[in-house]
Amino acid sequence: QVQLVESGGGLVQPGGSLRLSCAASGITFSLYAMAWYRQAPGKQRELVAVATINGTTNYADSVKGRFTISRDNGRNTVYLQMTYLEPEDTAVYYCNAARPGRNFRGQGTQVTVSS
Repeated sequence: QVQLVESGGGLVQPGGSLRLSCAASGITFSLYAMAWYRQAPGKQRELVAVATINGTTNYADSVKGRFTISRDNGRNTVYLQMTYLEPEDTAVYYCNAARPGRNFRGQGTQVTVSS
């Protein structure tokens, strides 16, 4: 059974930082591109960051320079370090694992940026 379990969300003040984690099980982690998506109330789901199987990373323009995605294949875990958080970053953040023909998503973790 495939499981992606996110953690690390919470309430943070503008300008603050959070680190999200996503622990994967039931997949050969190193063969999957790992990504973080987010969805704010009333908005479409947005791709935030991707870490490919060879370590290449890509980011949405809105988070470049503030967020960093990394993966630890030994721990089957992907991280999203978020800094200089803004109220516009408030959303449910989802972990996603993808390879040709297979795609899995976690249950999400809430991030709220507010003073």
